[in-house]
Amino acid sequence: MNTVIEDDSTLTDRYQTTVPASVRRALKLNRRDRIHYTIRPDGEVVLTRALDDSSQDPVMASFLAFLERDLREHPENIRPVTAGTFAEAERLTAGVEVDLDEELPVDDDDA
Repeated sequence: MNTVIEDDSTLTDRYQTTVPASVRRALKLNRRDRIHYTIRPDGEVVLTRALDDSSQDPVMASFLAFLERDLREHPENIRPVTAGTFAEAERLTAGVEVDLDEELPVDDDDA
């Protein structure tokens, strides 16, 4: 979406609001859909369509939340991927073959 959409809504006495039609169309929201709010440190609020929790891996969601928090709190640790770091990654993984369809081995603790 390249177009900036701005719209207003009003809070009721019960702190409820109607999502403006322009926003519903832009996010392809329907009745009973869930929305997600991200409130940034500067007070900016980002409204997005909420992900379907049933298809979300809770471990991956926790890990991604950790990464997001760490990147936000420690931006000084972010480094670009250079040709040198890419070459090092290729060197370290040379000869490693991965079959994504292969079953995982049974853990020794579970046996």
